[in-house]
Amino acid sequence: MSLGPHAAFIIAAYGLALGVIVALIAWIIADHRRQRRTLADLERRGVTRRSANIRPTPIEGTA
Repeated sequence: MSLGPHAAFIIAAYGLALGVIVALIAWIIADHRRQRRTLADLERRGVTRRSANIRPTPIEGTA
């Protein structure tokens, strides 16, 4: 396989692109772990999500 006179540039460009993709994947994995730890900490402290389906307890005598 001959890349011609620009072989060094082509290989460097592919290497840089691969490096950026690997760095982004690592960043996403690290951020996911950090977000899960934060959510677990909030749940442990009793903070709930606004979208959680929480049914209010019925008031006695209204049913």
